[in-house]
Amino acid sequence: MGGNGRHRWKISFHRRSSSSSTPPKPDQDKPPTEYLCPISGSLMADPVVVSSGQTFERVSVQVCRDLGFLPVLEGGSRPDFTTVIPNLAIKTSIGRWCDSHGIEYPRPPEYGSAEKIVRASVPSSSPDLSNPQIRVSERELLAGVADNPQVLFSHAATELAHRVNHFYSSSSEESVIVTATSPPTPLPLTTRPACYSSPSSSEISELENANNSFSSLSPEEEEIVARLKSPEVHEQEPAAISLRKITRTNEESRVSLCNPRLLSSLRSLIVSRYCVVQTNALASLVNLSLEKPNKVKIVRAGFVPLLIDVLKGGSSEAQEHAAGALFSLALEDDNKMAIGVLGALQPLMHSLRSDSEPTRQDSALALYHLTLIQSNRVKLVKLGGVSSLLSMVNSGDLGSRILLILCNVASCTEGRSVMLDSNAVAILVGILRDGKAEMEAIKENCVAALFALSQGSFRFKGLAKDAGAVEVLREIEDRGSERAREKAKRILQMMKGRGDGEEENKKGLDWEEIMESGLVNRTRQLRIGGGNMNGPNSTNF
Repeated sequence: MGGNGRHRWKISFHRRSSSSSTPPKPDQDKPPTEYLCPISGSLMADPVVVSSGQTFERVSVQVCRDLGFLPVLEGGSRPDFTTVIPNLAIKTSIGRWCDSHGIEYPRPPEYGSAEKIVRASVPSSSPDLSNPQIRVSERELLAGVADNPQVLFSHAATELAHRVNHFYSSSSEESVIVTATSPPTPLPLTTRPACYSSPSSSEISELENANNSFSSLSPEEEEIVARLKSPEVHEQEPAAISLRKITRTNEESRVSLCNPRLLSSLRSLIVSRYCVVQTNALASLVNLSLEKPNKVKIVRAGFVPLLIDVLKGGSSEAQEHAAGALFSLALEDDNKMAIGVLGALQPLMHSLRSDSEPTRQDSALALYHLTLIQSNRVKLVKLGGVSSLLSMVNSGDLGSRILLILCNVASCTEGRSVMLDSNAVAILVGILRDGKAEMEAIKENCVAALFALSQGSFRFKGLAKDAGAVEVLREIEDRGSERAREKAKRILQMMKGRGDGEEENKKGLDWEEIMESGLVNRTRQLRIGGGNMNGPNSTNF
């Protein structure tokens, strides 16, 4: 403590003396190194933290991403630009430093000037950056979509309409829900937001000859982009309407239009106070997000925080498009973690209670896809989402979708524990017993959620017996669908001491009695031997 105290005293004394008549050294007027962007060398206006831990100017990161370039930092390391999060601490510190030195806070650099700096730093031996290469994983995903693969999940099917040629297969290692012994059945999930409407044949015919080549923007598209950048609302509004029409009717235009120039213009229009401008800009963003190559670009361009703000305070129609855009972007595995980190889970949960049916539907589907990864499941649990989901599980057409989210949550230890504490077993059994599950999909998803809760949980057996689950599950085993029967059968086997609990039953252990006596840990150590806590019945999965 003595050394630290002397160090603080020296700093305090030095600052006091610097206010005297002694002129400051020139270096004192220079900003600290951590306030400067490692790429541009300039004072940062919008600092962001990237996945590898360094802080950069947002525009510099965007340029590097668009060009497929990773700069070499001091020490020879290269940054990881996979995830970008605003660095509010550094931004606040930069603001204080500017105030204390009488300097105006810096403005974000123009995209063009940042691009020149990045290109100037590229070694001459590097490949042409005008055509950045697609990563192998992304190429594989694109090839998979072209082959129209089916989405294979092991929990119950949903009633969502089957959309031909629009399935995505998850590449996330964490997208594994509870497995079953029966062959998995494709889970048909829509990949088009509810706010998106397919174009009519007449609209398509109007624009079918407008863009014969998509290597560059057509004159009409160039004019739209120019008008979007206009500061005049009377220029922005018709341009946003035209952009919405083009991106709805011409799929290839979506790819060519999704470039930094257009995305930069859309960002400014999405925060517009003019309802027509904002709504059409959001609808255009939804249309652009339908194309797989655009999904990561849009998230990396910084649209997620803007969409979150619209969900919190936009008009009803704007919220519909914001929810639709988040759902569409969440389909891409590379976006799931970023969307969760940027804070979309809580406003999406709030939107589940929206008066707008499209907003509710797309918010539920966005949450379903986001909770396919562990980090977002844990976040949702910490936000208190389990109790809200359970309270909404009986609600109309969202019942099946909410149950799908609960299936994801129940597949992690944290979610399973909170759901058991929140009386989820009794609620799910009650839905099955009281005839609230009129649709077959809801019955299947209820059983799937119960099956997920039964995995690795000593408490489930007692809670299920108290809720009268045995009779309900036996009826489903006799009369339910094939998938529901299989899961009901496995749950009943577990409750009888077979299946997952077979080894314990052979040893003659009465787990209910052990639980009541509070000797679980001691008994587990005796059974396993040597105190090994990682045996087959450990609660760590």
